[in-house]
Amino acid sequence: MPGREDLPSTLRRSPEKAQRTWEKTHDSAVETYGEGERSHRTAFAAVKHQFEKVGDHWEPKGRKGPSDQQAAGGGPERRAPTAGGVDANATKDHLMSVARKLDVPGRSSMTKPELVTAIEKANDRATRRARGD
Repeated sequence: MPGREDLPSTLRRSPEKAQRTWEKTHDSAVETYGEGERSHRTAFAAVKHQFEKVGDHWEPKGRKGPSDQQAAGGGPERRAPTAGGVDANATKDHLMSVARKLDVPGRSSMTKPELVTAIEKANDRATRRARGD
């Protein structure tokens, strides 16, 4: 199964459901668009509707739906910055709890956009550490 072979390391450390979502969407996208970046973006978009990145893996979100401005608007022609798997549409309380879990310094005085950015950076650091980079 091609999706299993291309499974990103962050998803290998995630729940089986997240892995299955990525694999099925990726394989379907490969049939439609061919192998490459578009198939990977499509697969990640499907994962982001049900999961959010926390540290070096993906965890189920409290609610299904788009995780950021790009996911809400969608489409290959429209390019908005993504939040790198952070559920930017979540409540500030939820973002604070994720930041607490990741031990983000200064989180108590951050605005919601600052929390999203800080969580994204903490996730990237955790992923690099897990990969041994």
